[in-house]
Amino acid sequence: MIKPTLLILAAGLGSRYGGIKQMDKIGPSGESIIDYSIFDAIRAGFDKVVFVLNDRILEDFKAIYEPRLKNRIKTEYILQEISDVPNGTNYNPERKKPWGTGHAVLAARNHISEPFAVINADDFYGREAFSLISGYLSLLDNSEKSCAMIGYQMKNTLSDHGSVSRGICQISNGYLTDVVERTKISRKNGKIVYRAHNSDIALEDQSVVSMNFWGFSPVFFKQAEAEFRSFLNENAEKTEAEFYIPYVINKLVKTGEAPCKVLTSNNKWFGVTYKEDKPVTIEKINQLIHRGFYPENLWK
Repeated sequence: MIKPTLLILAAGLGSRYGGIKQMDKIGPSGESIIDYSIFDAIRAGFDKVVFVLNDRILEDFKAIYEPRLKNRIKTEYILQEISDVPNGTNYNPERKKPWGTGHAVLAARNHISEPFAVINADDFYGREAFSLISGYLSLLDNSEKSCAMIGYQMKNTLSDHGSVSRGICQISNGYLTDVVERTKISRKNGKIVYRAHNSDIALEDQSVVSMNFWGFSPVFFKQAEAEFRSFLNENAEKTEAEFYIPYVINKLVKTGEAPCKVLTSNNKWFGVTYKEDKPVTIEKINQLIHRGFYPENLWK
């Protein structure tokens, strides 16, 4: 049986966080959130991790994680670069940053040839989520077009210190029928809302949202590249346009090209979107250690 690979999107520069949150110390022995994700992934049966990084942190990142992960899980480190676009496409030379999460996944297309999961570097997903996605991927054929998503309840995914972005999902019979990326989501006057067109639009507490935890076969790279080509044809001149994973998924689901199974986790998300999130995250990690979910030193 082929063991799945974990793809970690860690190229973001953390403008809202005010620092390099990918490597920020959260655990009692200097662990970052990434360490806990990899620890959970190893327990769930993953045997390789691929990091998508930016060139500002590449060497520092490798210096930290190569010693920690040696002989525990195979590792690869790749860069997400603005210039990595399909042959025959163009973009505005004024653009200063890469194209978003969908583009970050494409950066790994020459490094992964087995079923794989995708996560953000700064989100703590919980042990249950890795077990769910590993179970799905272990049964996925390399040529299969279907995919999966770990879904969370909206109320379990907010920050107390600012707005967040989430993929709002519609589901039928356990499968995704629609996912739309919403930004500037927060709780106001006891209600969850997102900001659009200068108005606050309400969302249900029980709404299922994507936290960018996906499971794919290698076929997804070809599907995503085709969608990226179309995206660039429409948005090449824009300097801020983002090619999100939900953008690709939505196209595949609506055309019937790739059904997407929703695997629901009851865990509460936490992470470090904002600097003020850090003390809360540290406390939650300590609570999980006290309850026996993790050792005090993950890699001892």
